[in-house]
Amino acid sequence: MLLRLRVGVTRRSAALLAAVPRGDAPAALPLPRRLHDAADHRPKPGGPLTLYRDLVSQGKLRHDVYQENVASELDSLLGRLKRYEMEMEDYHTKLSMWDNTREKERRRLLLEEAEDKQHDGVWIDEKRGFLDKLISRKRRANIEPGVGRWVSYLNRERKLDNLVGQKPVAPVAPKGLYLYGNVGSGKTMLMDMFYGATEGVIKHRRRFHFHEAMLEIHDHMHDVWKRRDDGKSMESSAFSWISGLPFDAKIKEWLIGEEKYKQDKHQKHILLAVADKFLVDRQANKCGASILCFDEIQTIDVFAIVALSGILSRLLSTGTVLVATSNKAPEDLNQDGMQREIFLELLSKLDETCNKILVGTETDYRRLIPTDGSTQIHYYWPTNPDTRNMFEAMWHDITNQTGGNITAVTIPVMFGRSIEIPQSCSGVARFDFEYLCGRPVGAADYIAIARNYHTIFISDLPAMSMKIRDKARRFITLIDEMYNHHCRLICLATLPIDNLFQGTEEGPLFDLESFQFETEAEGSKLRRDVSAEGNVGAGPSTRGLVSMLSGQEEMFAFRRAISRLIEMQTPLYLERVQHVHSSALQQQQGTPVLTKQSTVSQSAPL
Repeated sequence: MLLRLRVGVTRRSAALLAAVPRGDAPAALPLPRRLHDAADHRPKPGGPLTLYRDLVSQGKLRHDVYQENVASELDSLLGRLKRYEMEMEDYHTKLSMWDNTREKERRRLLLEEAEDKQHDGVWIDEKRGFLDKLISRKRRANIEPGVGRWVSYLNRERKLDNLVGQKPVAPVAPKGLYLYGNVGSGKTMLMDMFYGATEGVIKHRRRFHFHEAMLEIHDHMHDVWKRRDDGKSMESSAFSWISGLPFDAKIKEWLIGEEKYKQDKHQKHILLAVADKFLVDRQANKCGASILCFDEIQTIDVFAIVALSGILSRLLSTGTVLVATSNKAPEDLNQDGMQREIFLELLSKLDETCNKILVGTETDYRRLIPTDGSTQIHYYWPTNPDTRNMFEAMWHDITNQTGGNITAVTIPVMFGRSIEIPQSCSGVARFDFEYLCGRPVGAADYIAIARNYHTIFISDLPAMSMKIRDKARRFITLIDEMYNHHCRLICLATLPIDNLFQGTEEGPLFDLESFQFETEAEGSKLRRDVSAEGNVGAGPSTRGLVSMLSGQEEMFAFRRAISRLIEMQTPLYLERVQHVHSSALQQQQGTPVLTKQSTVSQSAPL
């Protein structure tokens, strides 16, 4: 169907439009039919359920009815995603055609209005007669009635709706999953099985842990602000298509004004702009479905609630499928009532787009992952000459495998910062506890280390107590990031893993610095320091945050760190390290196995 042109277009405007290509207007998409009347629970080859059952049959996992149920639900979701990806590709193709056609028609209407102004007397040639001027003034009065530019913009948008048709309708997204339960119940493991199975199925897919997501949000916000500032200085290039038009200077000025007005009307709220780039490569065009796997959803402060609510709501509203884990059900995430109205909007969107599943086991299965006598030791204790010699021997064995060239290097951190690595050797790095946790560093630094190194040595881990609670909080964050990036962690410690955190008798380990996010310069507006802004909006005071988080949330973090440290010693975890970092670790296959059991805390039955 050919696009309808406005009646009465002059020859001159037709000539101006010759360079503006036009196409058929896409019809509005019909409402999508349901993807499936009933979920297909047959195991998918390579899917989470098949992988889970294989690990159980091999004796690497102990069967759990809750975990198998979650694996089955994830398997069913994977099957629906394959069709959803194709539907979203078709939708984005039609949406792109619709956008392009609408923009071409919008420019055509602008050119027609500009021609009216040029020839019908908006800016009147002084040589024209009195009658011509009078007629022109009457015509001009009919061009932009009412409040001027706003009415002109609305009239143009209505014409475009009639010319181009309604925006294509997106297909209905399959419901995602929100998994919640106790430490070690298998939430993250199952989510990662699903995420791995989506490779090659979904184009736009990301996996975030809470700390990494918050930092990435800050990074995107900075980019949005920077682009807007840069855009103000580049406006002339954005409107270059106007400069070559055969109009008077005042007409061109009017066209530029209309373009600026349209840009201002379409400029998004910063969180919406961040959300639209959160899952898609910054230089890529969005086409196809998107999925977000989010580990350890938390609402620790006002910024986390506002940012997560805005970004997750936008993503879910535009068809992103969410698979998330948390230790709490969604309705229990914000028990202190911070930014309640915004939080309730997020709850409503989660209820609409996700199925909640309790992974109800009380067992910490990380403690039950089978080990064997050939398991390599990666956690040495207590700190004495024998264990230190073994720790040093492993360091030399591994670094010698990679050439033994140990140097100090500096690696970039987010927001223009950097961190020095005192001992670095081809993907292997070494630190002492004080260097990593006794200085003002945080999640951004640990993420940078985890992205650059597959094997991390840390010596001289002390007993964590109230006396060093700041360092303990940093160590918990460090463990989270090493675990999430599948790093091999080799430690020399004072105590066994189960006794490493001794905060329960002396009081909770709590550090307000855990609520601070680093930026490229001190004093930047991006920095969110809850200790200084505890009364922002409807949020509680700093004292309220301490009261809320120094109990249940804090102890959950300690239990999670212990559980993850135990898993990081097991063959199943080390297999994942080998798989993720296979190319870098190929040179180290000959590393000797150390099996002196008296010096390692396994915390799991052999």
